[in-house]
Amino acid sequence: MNKAIFFLFLIPILSIGQTKDLEANSKLYTTYIDEPFAQEYHEAFIVAENSENANNVRAIQPDSEGGIWIATKNGIYHKEIDSSEWKLVIDGNNQGPAYDVEIDKNQDVWMATWNGVYRGRAGDIQKMEGPKPPIAQLLSTKEGVYAMGPYGIWLYQDKKWSKKDYNTARSIRTVMSDNNGGLWIGTDVGLYHCNDEKTTAYQGNEDLISAYVRGMDFDPVGNMWIGGLGGVSIRNQEAKIGEKRPKDGIPNANVNSVVKAPDGKMWVGTEYGITRFVPGEKDYSVRLGRRWLVSDEVRDIAFDQQGNAWIATANGVSAIKNRKMTLATKADYFYDKLIRRHVRDPWIIARSKLVVPGDTTTIQPDDDDNDGEFTSNYLAMESFRYATTNNPEAKERAKKAFDFLHFLREVTGEDGFFARSIIPVSWEQSHDMNRTYTERELAEAIIENPRQKPVEKRWHLSKDGKWKWKGDTSSDEISGHLFGYYCYYNLVADNKEKKRVADHFSKIMDHLIENDFNLVDVDGTHTKWGVWSPSILNHNPDWAPEKALNSLELLAFLKFTHHITKKEKYQKEYLKLIKEDGYLENAKTLHNTNPSWETYFDIFLSLYMYPTLINYEDDPVLKKEYHEHLEQWFKKHKKAKSPMINFTYNLLTGGNEELDNSIAFLKDAPLDLVDWYVDNAQREDLKVVRQPILEELQTALRPPSEYRTMRWDQNPYVAVSGDPTQEKEPVYWLLPYWMGRYLNLISAEK
Repeated sequence: MNKAIFFLFLIPILSIGQTKDLEANSKLYTTYIDEPFAQEYHEAFIVAENSENANNVRAIQPDSEGGIWIATKNGIYHKEIDSSEWKLVIDGNNQGPAYDVEIDKNQDVWMATWNGVYRGRAGDIQKMEGPKPPIAQLLSTKEGVYAMGPYGIWLYQDKKWSKKDYNTARSIRTVMSDNNGGLWIGTDVGLYHCNDEKTTAYQGNEDLISAYVRGMDFDPVGNMWIGGLGGVSIRNQEAKIGEKRPKDGIPNANVNSVVKAPDGKMWVGTEYGITRFVPGEKDYSVRLGRRWLVSDEVRDIAFDQQGNAWIATANGVSAIKNRKMTLATKADYFYDKLIRRHVRDPWIIARSKLVVPGDTTTIQPDDDDNDGEFTSNYLAMESFRYATTNNPEAKERAKKAFDFLHFLREVTGEDGFFARSIIPVSWEQSHDMNRTYTERELAEAIIENPRQKPVEKRWHLSKDGKWKWKGDTSSDEISGHLFGYYCYYNLVADNKEKKRVADHFSKIMDHLIENDFNLVDVDGTHTKWGVWSPSILNHNPDWAPEKALNSLELLAFLKFTHHITKKEKYQKEYLKLIKEDGYLENAKTLHNTNPSWETYFDIFLSLYMYPTLINYEDDPVLKKEYHEHLEQWFKKHKKAKSPMINFTYNLLTGGNEELDNSIAFLKDAPLDLVDWYVDNAQREDLKVVRQPILEELQTALRPPSEYRTMRWDQNPYVAVSGDPTQEKEPVYWLLPYWMGRYLNLISAEK
């Protein structure tokens, strides 16, 4: 991680509602100076469509010209640089299973196959007579090229083969030079050191984790890392000095490959993914799943001259590459992808669907229950971008997002009720199509959840006939909208727009007041989740799980409305809820609620409320209460290492808490936005636990490159997740990035 650098910056403390006053408050704090870092990404290669044998890759080697050579069950293939086409090298009667490929100091390509050794030189393929096939392993050393298999070990030196009299097991799986004329040979029954004087076997429990050896290499200080069944044994010249087992970070105990990368990290390929270790350190990183590998069964790993990793798997070839980026260039990358792939009319920011799972060329627009909420996150992002850069494009696009949110209320024809989302009337398919329930289905639904509201007509036609709008709007939606409105109102809106925001949100709030603080749909009853009524939250036992959070939400709604309209009726209702209905006392229980009532997204529903409650409350007693609530929230949730959590807290306190973790997240977040399936439950390095919360099956927190593509409503601790039929919008990354820039916690200055 790049070191943050100390600078004296003047930042707004508790003042997002005001223009940055760089002389009003000062604080010495650490900021991150944006510098280039290595951004990893994945490229997948299928060797031959509909050919299981061709994609069964056993070994891989890059050549000096950028080409890639692989040994597969179907034969030897070669791919030229910047090409995705694999050409079969040995065909005709000689085609058949291949086991290894090696490139010598002269850039000759050596191939180990079912019927012998082949050498490729200047485009000419020659079969080398001498070693008895089949040949399992090849090794180029300073003394020559070794070929070895079940029938012996041969050295090609001075243009001829000589057979070595080494007494090893015949099941040779891996080999490397000792750099002194001898060999280290790994087999199914042990590790052997061989030279012309003697052969020494290492098979004891004190020598290795197990005698079943599959891969090995030297680390930067010359210790041997020997992988096989059970993990990795680390040896110096005399004895075993360490181990890497699943408890130390290996996702699967069956190790197939161990390779030292050009940067000194040790890559360990297993039956279920790859672990990268820095020798001498406890931290590690894992690469598995289709985001990173075409198959989790890793057979071989090699590095090209640019330091990119080429990986042979059971179902094709993966390349894990890196490119130099700064956070600013990463933001540009994501922003471009956002605008090109995740905006649909009339300016809805949303995830998109992939007709063919994982295939981003089949992308199509899609609707979502939370289109309003996540467009509001986008609205907040553009607001911070504009406040930081004064870019008129950001202001224009923020207004477009607000126009859509404004339209969600107008399209319903009900003055204060607003829709979840809209779709063109031409769309034949959508999520949650209108349907009817039989009496039996109703009985099943109500038994399962007595609060269930079986909505048969979710989609309604707009008056102009152009749109279908979705009802049954949830509490999540208005909460998310509030955060977007707050940021837009304070950072972007001119006086005309501020009046629009005030008129719009006051209509929603008047609707709630008129309906005993419930969001009432066109059917005359409250929506499934749109309930803030004291008579329900305080007196209906079925609503106990929502009591604390919804109380906090309603206080924020009223406080915001009072501030932007200056109408005392909203302040009167706000104080009544506190003094007579106990809503502040309700809210105080949020952070020690029953765990079965918790869901990860509640963290961010609370987050949406804090700016309004803290910055708009003038009563010092109440402000202190809200600050204490914020402190409890941050203390409980900072372990998530989320830049959204950290930067929001810093926005409201003027600090720089958890800056290193925030920057680490922004760097590590993958460029790939496909919601690849991630199964961390199969990882042997992680303990799967059952927590008594709604997302019960969880693991320890891992970096974002190791869990599903994020939205802030999704739990990074969940063990099994993902849906490759969708590509997520990158607002989850862009919003905290621009918050960090706004706060000068991230500096783009050179």
